[in-house]
Amino acid sequence: MLTFMTVLMVLASLGLIAAVLLQSGRSAGLSGAIGGGAEAIFGKKKGLDNFLARLTIILVALFFLSGIVIAVLERR
Repeated sequence: MLTFMTVLMVLASLGLIAAVLLQSGRSAGLSGAIGGGAEAIFGKKKGLDNFLARLTIILVALFFLSGIVIAVLERR
């Protein structure tokens, strides 16, 4: 059980890293200022951003829960 939870925690952490890196930044700096006009005309990709935000929340919850379970299993 401990091995399974450890593997689950490693997979959750790798998925969390990927999900955070794939999200678009809130302030994109100079490139966001230049591309901001294009977003006003053509719209913004909201579907992918919403999906990645939800995926991040799920992976964070999985990461914390697996950490708590590992801590409980280690105390035994």
